[in-house]
Amino acid sequence: MSRIGKKPINIPAGVNVTIAGNSVTVKGPKGELTQVIHPLIKLEQAGDELNVLVGKPEDKQQKSLWGLSRTLINNMVLGVTAGFSKKLEINGIGFKAAVTGDKLLLNVGFSHAVNYEIPRGIQISVDKNLIIVSGIAKQQVGQAAAEIRAIKKPEPYKGKGIKYLDEVIRRKAGKVVKGAAAS
Repeated sequence: MSRIGKKPINIPAGVNVTIAGNSVTVKGPKGELTQVIHPLIKLEQAGDELNVLVGKPEDKQQKSLWGLSRTLINNMVLGVTAGFSKKLEINGIGFKAAVTGDKLLLNVGFSHAVNYEIPRGIQISVDKNLIIVSGIAKQQVGQAAAEIRAIKKPEPYKGKGIKYLDEVIRRKAGKVVKGAAAS
């Protein structure tokens, strides 16, 4: 049995969950999210709790779908109540970012500025060398943060580039000149 799948999902006050066939819609104070779930998954709503069920808990495929579906629905509930955010840090001399309308303008060492179009449902704010990506859909927030990081990945020698705030970059030693101080 799936340890994650059998946990009930608590639905806080102000959040409305609607189940229509294989579609789950969660409405809350921050917005509305819809997810289509696998036909083998059944949902049962009892008061302020939502239970995720499967027909055969011993079946490997159903067991994995059980935990996945429960996590996706729980993330939807968390997203419409609190939201999700990722923080990226820009390191490098002259590296900077600015938000102009629906685009993120990045100057990260290329001969030209890079324009990143902000996806719908995602908010991006810039504070000095910190880029904060936030929204209600966890997958979209993570995807947007990964796309921004991919524009200029941090390099291992000086650590210049865009990295997650909590990411640790393993540094490499530079070239060593042998016998230069022989005189």
